[in-house]
Amino acid sequence: MSTPPLNGKPEQKGDPQMPRHVAVIMDGNGRWARRRGKPRTEGHRAGAVAAREIVEHSARLGLKQLTLYSFSIENWSRPADEINTLMRLYIEYLISERPVMLKNNIRFRQIGRREGLPPDVLEELDRTIAALDHNTGMTLCLAVNYGSRAEITDAARSIAREVQAGVLDINAINEQTISEHLYTAGMPDPDLLIRTAGEMRVSNYLLWQISYAELFVTDVCWPDFTSAEFDRALADYARRERRFGGLIPGI
Repeated sequence: MSTPPLNGKPEQKGDPQMPRHVAVIMDGNGRWARRRGKPRTEGHRAGAVAAREIVEHSARLGLKQLTLYSFSIENWSRPADEINTLMRLYIEYLISERPVMLKNNIRFRQIGRREGLPPDVLEELDRTIAALDHNTGMTLCLAVNYGSRAEITDAARSIAREVQAGVLDINAINEQTISEHLYTAGMPDPDLLIRTAGEMRVSNYLLWQISYAELFVTDVCWPDFTSAEFDRALADYARRERRFGGLIPGI
């Protein structure tokens, strides 16, 4: 587990060469479509197919959690027809993948602000969470209407309300307090962050949680990101020596 306690060094459990939690920035759907002379919406549809492959593959590998950056708060600035297509795709994906996730013993979670999401999207999100709640395998987490700064802001407001109500002593606030008020409360921090399509930025994604994550960037656009590419990222991770702010012994 990569969640750091107050001394800054997390406990390692299980196989240190296999990440427990992999977070992915699924980038490049639009570029994939443009290179093929197709509309951006076709890139998003191809991206949904790629997501299914990676989810099933991750479950077979025995990962504890896979978190996919599906729709950011900033994405609302995109054209209305593209946003509508994305929302329809979420609904279609959740309905079609529920039986697959049930078969693969996958749990489902969503992080991000619910306010602003269409009611039919929220309905399918909640229905999927409830349908898979008794599963015990890998957790698939979709970051929908998500932004890390918004998440930290919401956590700060929640903590402030508890202090104001006298439920929480301001002097007792520490890193654990903040973690417990984030959308990801109860989830392990990512060990590995993968970004596709070659962009070298984290795009307001899990800023608190990826403090000690290893980064892997590939030029492959998300619709072409196969299980073999995922394995390449895991192999690269396995070769690394994680320091968590410390030093490798003997160096």
